[in-house]
Amino acid sequence: MLKVFIVEDQALVRGALCALLQLEGDIEIVGQAENGQQALERIKTLDFDIVLTDIEMPKITGIELIEQVRERYPHIKTAIVTTFGRAGYIKRALSAGVDAFLLKDAPSEDLAQALRRIMQGRKVIDPELAIAALDIQDPLTEKERKALQLAGEGKSTADIAVALFLSEGTVRNYLSEAISKLNATNRIDAARLAKQKGWL
Repeated sequence: MLKVFIVEDQALVRGALCALLQLEGDIEIVGQAENGQQALERIKTLDFDIVLTDIEMPKITGIELIEQVRERYPHIKTAIVTTFGRAGYIKRALSAGVDAFLLKDAPSEDLAQALRRIMQGRKVIDPELAIAALDIQDPLTEKERKALQLAGEGKSTADIAVALFLSEGTVRNYLSEAISKLNATNRIDAARLAKQKGWL
């Protein structure tokens, strides 16, 4: 029996994923969470094989969740199911070590089959999505990405500095670099552009 933990911030989608996968005779849903932070709390107490997560979620994104799961629980397989096939997302997910990357408009049987395949040690990434990811270069450093993400949420330089344990001057430098790299007019514009590309 494949034991799956589902992380998705939209309750309706989360319920649909659970219902669809429960129809498979060899898949059991052992837990759910509505964001990455909640997932990390619940994962500690459960025994399962695969984390199936969305990307865009509050508090901790799906890609950040996968990074932490790979680091803390290397035996757990990871799969992303998302609406967005943005090349930046795919590239970051692959760098984080994701085992499967699927789009939400794929047939439900494809999802179940992908989960079975990753348990056999295989990777399941749509070839066209993988090729698109190879063609695009993310210019942001991890620190610039974090600062820009918080700026995009409307946080002030002071708030970002506290959140990232940095000085305000360093945060300003990171944001300035990100704005310059993205040819943006300001921090909000830079965050919008980076989000469109899948870099945030």
